[in-house]
Amino acid sequence: MLRHTQLNSWRKKLHDIIYEADTPLGKLFDVALLILILLSVLFVMLESVHGLPEKVYDWLYYGEWVITIFFTFEYIARIVTVNKPARYIFSFYGIIDLLSTIPLYLSFILVGGNYLLTVRALRLLRIFRILKITRYIGESNKLKRALLHSRPKILIFLFTVLIVCIIAGTLMYLIEGETSGFSNIPTSIYWCIVTLTTVGFGDITPVTPLGQFLAAIIMIMGYGIIAVPTGIVSAEYTKSDNVVHLNTFSCPNCNASKHRDDAKYCHRCGDPLHPEEF
Repeated sequence: MLRHTQLNSWRKKLHDIIYEADTPLGKLFDVALLILILLSVLFVMLESVHGLPEKVYDWLYYGEWVITIFFTFEYIARIVTVNKPARYIFSFYGIIDLLSTIPLYLSFILVGGNYLLTVRALRLLRIFRILKITRYIGESNKLKRALLHSRPKILIFLFTVLIVCIIAGTLMYLIEGETSGFSNIPTSIYWCIVTLTTVGFGDITPVTPLGQFLAAIIMIMGYGIIAVPTGIVSAEYTKSDNVVHLNTFSCPNCNASKHRDDAKYCHRCGDPLHPEEF
């Protein structure tokens, strides 16, 4: 019984270090983790540069292996310290952590597999926990809802723009013809889309006065069209919404995060977030 209690105490301490950013050790661990991630990505980038001394490539290779071994132990520790490992393994961060660990091992069977190590840059998302930016999760959720609510209007708008491009592209094909580079209607529609979005690659240009006049109308329309989706999303975003303040604490049982600051129980499994207080 004593051994089981000591094991749980050990797992609890390791869990707090790995998963929590509110404790000094937890913050130190996360900062060290981000530094290693940045170093790993830098090593991979430098390894692709030709002309460096041979010793540099050797040190980069050894450095990648040291960081990979650290990430391997860290991934195993994250699984061991939670009561329901599957929740972590198949979570977003769990999949990212796994993908960040295996590329160098794949290099034994896949040529160039080590370059996949740049996927570790995705782990930099954990900086949100370190900087306590999770307090803005409510605002990010509000933006997400605004985009979802704006989806029907934006789809209708894009469908209207597509129709305009088809009509204008067809007119430009009839006006300019193949001699000006408008060899067919799909090519003319491509030109219209590029012009309407104000990109203007310049690979096809109208030469007749009527074609240039139509092109000018399309370019002027482009400036107005850009503002429409922004206005739609902005209108949805400004609607009133309650902001919920969240913290970085992860449930020791199921690894669920995004709990309210005043929460005592996990919103997913119902277990106490701080068992020692009960």
